[in-house]
Amino acid sequence: MKSRLCTICARGGSQGVPNKNIILINGKPLIAYSIELAKKSNYFDDIAVSSDSQKILDIAASFGSTINIKRPKKFSKDISPKIPAIRHCWIKSEDISNKQYEYIVDLDVTSPLRSMDDLKNSIKLFDNNNATNLITGCISRRSPYFNMIKIKNKKYASLVNSPDKQITRRQDTPNCYDMNASIYIWSREAIMNSEKLFYESTLFYEMPVERSYDIDCEFDLKIVSMCMND
Repeated sequence: MKSRLCTICARGGSQGVPNKNIILINGKPLIAYSIELAKKSNYFDDIAVSSDSQKILDIAASFGSTINIKRPKKFSKDISPKIPAIRHCWIKSEDISNKQYEYIVDLDVTSPLRSMDDLKNSIKLFDNNNATNLITGCISRRSPYFNMIKIKNKKYASLVNSPDKQITRRQDTPNCYDMNASIYIWSREAIMNSEKLFYESTLFYEMPVERSYDIDCEFDLKIVSMCMND
């Protein structure tokens, strides 16, 4: 079996939903759902949680993370990109475990509706293709060719992408997808040598809309909580 590392990155601060990574849903901290899915899959040599918050790291350990890494402040700001934080987690995990992982699977804490099939099928797709990385997403409700607009000079509206011919129904537009911030997979070479997300060989795994909600604000939290209470 290939050597895989699961990373789960969870900052202590959050502007949209305070302390969202450990907010309770159905009596369980949000981060616990990603950790438990990774554990149940039996796909990973280690499950590493990276955080600037000791409280989050302690909670993660109580739910079964095998490596817990204190994230430096430079990777923990509101404006800090995520890929450098994931790379830092990878490097520190290899130092701690004395292992070399062939690739990394990152599970975003704020997308807890992903299923075991989503995780396993994403990994299977990556395993069966010579790809650099993989992202997940769902079919978009809006189309840049039909009903997504941009504003010029703060007042004039136009389509994001102008089609070659007039389109009168959304159903006639090319399929477009939303990234859902659920599952990311990187090869070792990609994550260690670049901060890009899109390559010529970036794979896409489609998930249904109902499992693609990403908690970024209080309204998202209400939707996800209702879905998980069903």
